[in-house]
Amino acid sequence: MQRRAFLSTVGIGTAGLAMAPLLASAQSPATDTTSAQSSSSSAATAPNALPRNTGNARRYRPEYRVGLGGAVGLGDSRRVWSEQHALDLLKTAWDQGIRYYDTSPWYGLGLSERRHAMLLSPLMPDDYLLSSKTGRILKPEAGYSHDNWQGVNHFNYEYDYSASATRRSIEDSLQRMGVPSLDMVFIHDLSPDNKDLGERWTEYMDQAVEGAMPELIKMREEGLIKGWGMGVNELAPARAAIERSDPDVILLATQYSLLKHEDALNDLFPLASEQGQTFVLGAPLNSGYLAGNEYFNYSKDVPAEIREKRERYRQLAEQHEVDLRTAALHFCNAPDVVSSVLHGASRPEHIKENVASMSATVPKEFWEAAKEQGLMAENAPVPK
Repeated sequence: MQRRAFLSTVGIGTAGLAMAPLLASAQSPATDTTSAQSSSSSAATAPNALPRNTGNARRYRPEYRVGLGGAVGLGDSRRVWSEQHALDLLKTAWDQGIRYYDTSPWYGLGLSERRHAMLLSPLMPDDYLLSSKTGRILKPEAGYSHDNWQGVNHFNYEYDYSASATRRSIEDSLQRMGVPSLDMVFIHDLSPDNKDLGERWTEYMDQAVEGAMPELIKMREEGLIKGWGMGVNELAPARAAIERSDPDVILLATQYSLLKHEDALNDLFPLASEQGQTFVLGAPLNSGYLAGNEYFNYSKDVPAEIREKRERYRQLAEQHEVDLRTAALHFCNAPDVVSSVLHGASRPEHIKENVASMSATVPKEFWEAAKEQGLMAENAPVPK
């Protein structure tokens, strides 16, 4: 505990020094929200205006049903953004009422976490909900860059799902963000779709079952974190974690959306529900594909059947005077087993559009027609 307190103090100090020029030019989010509310050009949204989870749950369940994903605009996954742009993104999320922030050491090889310090380090932990991830340990390497992230990052990485590496990874994240604690920790990318791991992902899963998972359970019991789970893009590792350990929340990306949801709905959701586990959904718009861009699940290679399905949805939405982005976000929020949906954004206006979508309604006729046309599983929950 003494080491943890020391690391947190050091993290806050270093984050504050690094971000001082930006913070000096912008008020803290807490006071900035007040000024935004009085502005005629942009009114802030109170946190309680967005959907929240209420009532008792068998396991830890995040309070906020809307969160900001930290990969695209904060990790520079598609282009290099300035620090001022990143700060604008975070301040817009705060002003729009978003209080749940998800990040990872992997996003920009530490960049996303360092940028989160601009928003979070001046605040108290009760002011927000924060999740990060473990599984990759960052190693300094001058000039290193990676195809997933734009620019030069100066950090390489290695996979380690052992107990000691898991605790170290969390302590490193606390330092980068200048915060004293995390609410949730997800074991990241331990999955067959991770090209670094390939078929060896099952070996790393065994390591996590013996190392990372017991350590996270211990940290939960110690009160250092509130909950833990997997952060993956495939069903198999999520199922393995549920069957072999005791996770609280699964961060599942790309597997539950308007375009693809049957397998998660019929296979994984019932299994988790039996044990009281819930889901945070990532990529509800399939990397923005349902919002009109041409990336589908982190790739420009879009299967023909997916293109056809999006076009059919687009026509249906037009017939019912529905914004397809709005329908997609509401669809992901509908299942009881879903605790939160992460909205990715590269620009502040994207955050505003997503928040506006959560305040809109979708007519029941749209959902009925989607099921009648076979676009959506008959048993898929829809907003009431």
